[in-house]
Amino acid sequence: MYSKILGMRNYIFTVLSLSLFFLSCNDTDKVAAAIDKVAIDLKISRFDREFATATADKLPELRKVYPYLFPAPDSVWVKKMQDSLQIELFQEVGNTFNSFDDEELSLVQLFKHIKYYFPEQNIPHVITVTNDVRYNDRIIFADSLLFIGLDNYLGAEHKYYGGFQRYIAKALDRKYMPSDVASAFAKKVVPRPRDRTFLARMIYFGKELYLKDKLMPTASDANKIGFTEDEITWALENEEPIWRNFVEQEHLYSTDNMLNQRFLDQAPFSKFGLELDNESPGRLGRYIGWQIVKAFMEKNKISLKQMLTMSEEEIFKQSNYKPRN
Repeated sequence: MYSKILGMRNYIFTVLSLSLFFLSCNDTDKVAAAIDKVAIDLKISRFDREFATATADKLPELRKVYPYLFPAPDSVWVKKMQDSLQIELFQEVGNTFNSFDDEELSLVQLFKHIKYYFPEQNIPHVITVTNDVRYNDRIIFADSLLFIGLDNYLGAEHKYYGGFQRYIAKALDRKYMPSDVASAFAKKVVPRPRDRTFLARMIYFGKELYLKDKLMPTASDANKIGFTEDEITWALENEEPIWRNFVEQEHLYSTDNMLNQRFLDQAPFSKFGLELDNESPGRLGRYIGWQIVKAFMEKNKISLKQMLTMSEEEIFKQSNYKPRN
């Protein structure tokens, strides 16, 4: 008799699980269909190519079209046109980005998702530029304009990046461009943390990464956070000891800014002070914050916008986060 009851319970559980699975898939399909119908007009201007092929007498015309790019007098730009290093830079960018078609498709999809979840947002005018490989400024999202510094996406092994540390160079690849644009957009819509604790800062970055889950549903988790596939696997396999370390070392409610450098900022590895450090990727605090936000959203029926405005402490308490073993 007991075995029959147990069997019936298992049957009911299986049916309910399958029903929830199919309902979830149906909801996902409906959202995807709605996003596909979103109409956007994405304007992309290849200023990098226009300037590379221009002559001095064409500068007034370029200045008229792009007044915000010409704060300096024409003599500065003429000198730039004639500089051998700049000419080589233009050639390298032109060789890598002879076509921008793939990037355009990715950006159109990204902005379709942005417009679906944030209909009040205007679609920016995308302008490709070179910026002397200032990788910290490779994406600038300024109101109605989005500037993309293409010389920061020539590939990790490019000669221009030979003097950079490897953890920096690996991110300078065109495959990360849509993710970088999504990060720049996130800074516009994700409120800064309400307090200075390490936990609040982790969850702030977790919000950004969860936002990418929605804006870039077909991208890999590694691409969203800027890891390699091996690094995302390492984080997944070590999630429980990472979390245990944060708890045991009493990091969660600490306001020590050094924790940013150890676990949140771009770095060659995370700094636990253990032998495993060199095996770990940097920014593992962001990864844990991401898992906390995911756990919260799985347990609560709340819109994306509502979640973004919630306090980090409230999200943590309601997430009932448990790391995977």
